[in-house]
Amino acid sequence: MLWLIALLPLGCSPLLYLLGRARPGAWLTTTAAAAVSAALVLAALAVAGLFGAPGWQGGYPWSALVTLRLELSTAGAVYALAVPLVALPVIVHAGLHPPPEGPDGDRGPARLLALMVAFVGAMMLLVLAADMLTLLIAWEIVGACSWALIAHRWWEPDTGQDAGWAFLVTRSGDLGLYGAAAILYAGTGSFAYAAIPMLDGALLQVFAAGVLVAAAAKSAQLPFAPWLFAAMSGPVPVSALLHAATMVAAGVYLLVRLHAVLGGVPWVGPVVLGTGLATALAAGVVASVQGHAKKLLAASTSAHYGLMWIAVGAGYPGVALLHFVAHACMKAPLFLAVGTRAGDGHRYGLDDLARAPAVLGLAASALAASLALAGVAPLGAAWTKEAVVTAAGHEALWLAVLVALAGGLSALYATRLQLVGFGLPGRTRGDAKRLPGELWPILVLAVLTLALSVLWWPGVRPALESVLGLALPPLEGWELVLSLALVALGIAAGAWLAVRGPRITETRMLAGIAGWLGLPALGAALVVRPLHLVSQGLACFDDWVLRMVTSARIGLPSAGLARFDDQVVDAAVRGAARAGTWLAALGARAGEAAFDGLPGAAAWISGQGGRVVRALQSGLVHQYYVLVAGGLAALALILSIGALR
Repeated sequence: MLWLIALLPLGCSPLLYLLGRARPGAWLTTTAAAAVSAALVLAALAVAGLFGAPGWQGGYPWSALVTLRLELSTAGAVYALAVPLVALPVIVHAGLHPPPEGPDGDRGPARLLALMVAFVGAMMLLVLAADMLTLLIAWEIVGACSWALIAHRWWEPDTGQDAGWAFLVTRSGDLGLYGAAAILYAGTGSFAYAAIPMLDGALLQVFAAGVLVAAAAKSAQLPFAPWLFAAMSGPVPVSALLHAATMVAAGVYLLVRLHAVLGGVPWVGPVVLGTGLATALAAGVVASVQGHAKKLLAASTSAHYGLMWIAVGAGYPGVALLHFVAHACMKAPLFLAVGTRAGDGHRYGLDDLARAPAVLGLAASALAASLALAGVAPLGAAWTKEAVVTAAGHEALWLAVLVALAGGLSALYATRLQLVGFGLPGRTRGDAKRLPGELWPILVLAVLTLALSVLWWPGVRPALESVLGLALPPLEGWELVLSLALVALGIAAGAWLAVRGPRITETRMLAGIAGWLGLPALGAALVVRPLHLVSQGLACFDDWVLRMVTSARIGLPSAGLARFDDQVVDAAVRGAARAGTWLAALGARAGEAAFDGLPGAAAWISGQGGRVVRALQSGLVHQYYVLVAGGLAALALILSIGALR
C-alpha cells in the first residue's frame, strides 16, 4: 500500500494529459486536485501507522540481487504530509488561472497539470525511498519533470535554453549521487540505506562527498545556486511548487534522512554548516538588491535552504524539518501572489508590480507570508529561524551572530517586496470589487502560515521532540533579542529601499550583485570558456595531427595495395576475359555444328528404323509366327551360350 502514495499521482498524470487534450475543462483541475488529495490521505494514514502501530513498508524485487524498497522514516513522514498539502492549493491555482495558450493551444493546461501531478508523485517516491536505487529513480524523475515544467512555454525566447541550463547544472551535481550509490553497492553488495553503516574508511568518505554534492546542487547551494534564476522562466505555479515543496527540498531531505550516518564523518558537519552559512549570507545580499520579483524570491529560497543546511550541520535535523515546513507554507503563496499581481503580462519587475492594478485581498494575503519570510514573531517561520540561530550558537557564538544577520537580510528583502510589489492592505488604490477565484489558494496557504504560530506556545517544543524523536534546542534569550533586533533593522532598511524606488539595481555594481555576485560570469570564465577552448583545441588536433598521422600510416600500405590491384587483380580479370572470348569463338565454330548435328542424326536414325518396322507390319499371320519363332530361337541360343559359359 505504501507504493500507492507515489504511484497514484504518477499513474494519474498521463491520464490527465490524454483526457485533458480530448476534453479540456474545469474537471481537469478537479481530477488533478483529487489525485494529490488521495496521496495526502494515504500519507496521513501511513503517518498514523508510523506513530502508532508499526510503519508501512514496501518492496519490489528488481532482480535476484536488487530490491526496490520504500519506508516511512520520520523525515519521510514530515515531507510526505507537507508536499501534497502545499502542492494542492498550488495545483488548484494553476487550474483556475492557467498560463496563456501558446502554439499548442488548449493542450497547455493539460500538460501543465499532468506534469505537476507527476512532480508530486516523484517527490513522494523520493521521500519514501529506503535504498539508493529507488532514490536515484525518483531523483531522475524529479529532474526530468522540473526541466519539462520550466520549459512549459517553450515558444518564448530563451525559455528552452534556461530550462536546459538549470537541468544540466543540477545533473552535474547528480553525478555525486550516482557515485555514492556505486560506492555503496561496491562496498556492501546492497543499495539499502541500512547497509550504509557497513562502509568505512575511504569508501565512506567518498560516499559522503557524493551525497553532499548532489544535495547542494538540488538545494541551490553555492556554487550551484544561480540555476534557480534560470528556473524562473517557468510559469508561476511551477516556481511555487519547485521552490516550496519539491525539487529544491530534495537536497535538504537527503541530508536529514542520512544525517545519522553522515554525522559519523568528521568533516561533513563543518562543510554542511559552512556551505549553508555562505549561501544564506550571499543569497540574502542578492535578494536585497534584486529588482525582479521572482528572482528575489528565488534568491531567498537559496538563503532559507542555507539556514536548513546550517541546522543540519549543527546537529539539529529536526529544526531543518520544521523550517522546511514553514518555508513551504510562506514561499508558495508569495510566488502565487506575484503571479496574480503581474497578471497575464508576465512582467515581474518590482516597478511593473508597483504599477499593476490592485487586487482585493491580495496585499493582505501577501503580507502574512512576507511577515513570515521576514521572521517577525509570533509567526511560525520566526520560531524556526530563531531555532536555527540557537543551533548555530551551540557551535560558536559568532556563528549565531552571522545566522541572525542572515535573518536580518531576509527581513530587508521581504519588506521591500511587500511594500513595492503589493503595498499595505487598505492603502492600495483601485482595489478590485470582486475576489478572483485564483486568490483562494493563496488565502489557504496564508492561513497555514499563520497557523504555524502555535510553535511559539510553551508546550509545543517538547511535544514535537516526542513525536519526531529529534532534539529541538530551547531558544536562548540574548540570541533571540539580537535576532529580533536585526529583523527590526532589516525591516527599516527594506522600507528605506522601498522609498528609494524599485530601480535600485540600475547601478552597475548593484546590478552585478543582483546577478548572483557575478557567479554565472565566473563560472563561464572558469568552466565554460576553458571547456570550449579545450574542445576547439581537440578539434584542431584531430584535423591537423591525427588526420596527417593516420594518412601517413595508411599511405604506404595503400600504395602497395594499389600496385597489387593493378598488376595482379586487373591482369587476372583481363586473362579471364580473353579465355571467355576464346571459348565463345570455339563454341561458335565446332560447338554449334556438334550441337545442331546430334539432334539431326538421331532424327534420321529414328526415321530409318520406323520405315523398317513398318515393312514388317504386313498383316499376314504366318509371317508373324515366323518372327516369333525366330525370336524364340534367338533367345534359346543366348540362354544356351550363357549356360555353357
